Amino acid sequence: MTHATFAFDNSYARDLDGFYVPWRGDVAPAPRLLKLNKELASELGLDPESLPDDEAAVLFSGSQMPEGAAPLAQAYAGHQFGGFSPQLGDGRALLIGEVIDRNGQRRDIHLKGSGRTPFSRGGDGKATIGPVLREYIIGEAMHALRIPTTRALAAVATGEQVLRDTILPGAVLARVASSHIRVGTFQFFAARSEVSRLRQLTLYTIARHDPDLIENGDITGAAVLGFLSRVIDRQAKLVAQWMLTGFIHGVMNTDNMTVSGETIDYGPCAFMDAYDPRTVFSSIDTHGRYAFGNQPAIAQWNLARLAEALLPLIDDNESTAIDQASEAINGFPERFEAAWAAGMRAKMGLESAEEGDATLAADLLASLRASEQAPAVDYTLTFRRLAAVAGGLAEHPGPAGEDGERFRAFLQAYTARLDRDSMPAEQRMRAMLAVNPLYIPRNHKVEEALAAAVAGDLAPFNSLLDVLSDPFTERAGLEAFAEPAPADFGQYRTFCGT
Repeated sequence: MTHATFAFDNSYARDLDGFYVPWRGDVAPAPRLLKLNKELASELGLDPESLPDDEAAVLFSGSQMPEGAAPLAQAYAGHQFGGFSPQLGDGRALLIGEVIDRNGQRRDIHLKGSGRTPFSRGGDGKATIGPVLREYIIGEAMHALRIPTTRALAAVATGEQVLRDTILPGAVLARVASSHIRVGTFQFFAARSEVSRLRQLTLYTIARHDPDLIENGDITGAAVLGFLSRVIDRQAKLVAQWMLTGFIHGVMNTDNMTVSGETIDYGPCAFMDAYDPRTVFSSIDTHGRYAFGNQPAIAQWNLARLAEALLPLIDDNESTAIDQASEAINGFPERFEAAWAAGMRAKMGLESAEEGDATLAADLLASLRASEQAPAVDYTLTFRRLAAVAGGLAEHPGPAGEDGERFRAFLQAYTARLDRDSMPAEQRMRAMLAVNPLYIPRNHKVEEALAAAVAGDLAPFNSLLDVLSDPFTERAGLEAFAEPAPADFGQYRTFCGT
C-alpha cells in the first residue's frame, strides 16, 4: 500500500466529462524504481525522502493509484506525417491527476507505458526501458537548457518482458506537464462537428492557460482568436529555441504539439552534431518531413490545423473566421524569425540589434554546412569557440574555421560587427558562454547510457543526467561529454519505441 499523497485537483476529469475514458493502468508484476526526480517531486508537494523505493515503484508504474487520483485516457485526433487520423488518444498512457505545485502552478501527472487503453488501436500499451530513459534524459536536458518541456518525474521497470523486434524489459515513465492538451484534442471534436464540446474544451483550455481572455465566465470570438494568437506565439518561440540548440523533435504530428508551448513526446528525437538542415534521425521519417530545417514550416502547418478546428468559435460567418484565422497563422513566420534572431544575437554575443544581424547569422550557418571540400562542422561547439573569438582569446574558433573560405568571410564580417557593439569583450564572452551549451545529449553518449541501463547498469545514465543538469558550465574531467560522435559511430537512427 502506498502512502504517498498528492494534493490532487483534477479539473480535466471534473470539467470535461466525455472527453476521456476513465481507466486504470495494468498491475506491474515486479515494479522496481529506476530513477526518481526528487527535485521535481518536491516541487509537486511530495516528500521524496519519506517515499521508499518500493512504494515509489508501485505508485509510478500505475499499479496502484494514490488517494485522490482520477486516472483517465484522453481522447484526441491528429495528423500523422500529414495524414489525418480522427481518433488516436492515449493508447499507452494515463493522466492520473493534476496537482497545484509549490509555486501555485497546475501540473499534470501522467504515465506512459502503463498498459492498453480503449485507444490502443491494437497496440500492447507498454513501453520499454530504453525509450523511457531516453525521454527522461532528453526532457531533463531540455529543462536545463531552459526550453519549455514536459519533465520526467520517475522511471520504473515493470518486471515484464515486452515484445518488440526482440524481447525487451518493460518500463513506465511518469512525467509532468502544465497540461496534455494538444492541437489534436481540438481536432477530435472539430472533426465530429461537435461544436458544443469544442466550445467547452476551448473555454476550459483558455481558463487554464490564458484566463485573462475570459469575460464574465465565457469566451467570445475575439477571445478564441486571442487564444490562437498566443498558441502561435508560444510555438514560434519554442521552435526557435529548438533551432537555436540543434534539437530535432522527429515526429511533429499535431497530436504531439501542445497548446501550452511545451515540448512533448520525446520519441525519435535527437540533437545534431554536424550542422545540416536536412538532418533526419527518425527511422520512420523516410521523406524528411520533420527534418531539422523543416521544423518552423511544420509548426505553422500544425497551427493552421488548430485554426481550422477553432473556426466555428471565432465567428459565425465562416468567411470572416477564415480571414481572421489566416491573418493570425500568416503571422507565424515573423514571430518565429523575431524569436530566432533574438536568440541568435545572444548566441553571437550581440547586445545591440542591427538590420543585417539575421543575414550575418545565416552566413555563419551556411559556412558550417558540409560541402564537397569539407565535412559539416559541429553546431554546438562552433558557438563555444566563437565565444573565445568574441572574448579576444582566439583569432578563429579552432578547427571549425581553418579550412572554410566562406567561414573566413563570415568571421571578417562578424569581427567588424563586434566593433560596432558596445559590450566589453570579457563580458561578451561570459554572456555567450551562459547561453551556448557545452554539454548536450550527444547521441553516442545517450546510446551508451541506454545500452548499459537495459543491461542493468544505471551508472552511465546517472552520470549523463548529472552532466546535462548544468549544460553551460565547463567542468574538468567531462571532456568526453562535449565531443562529437567518433567516426565509427555511423549514421544515427532513432525509433519511436512504441
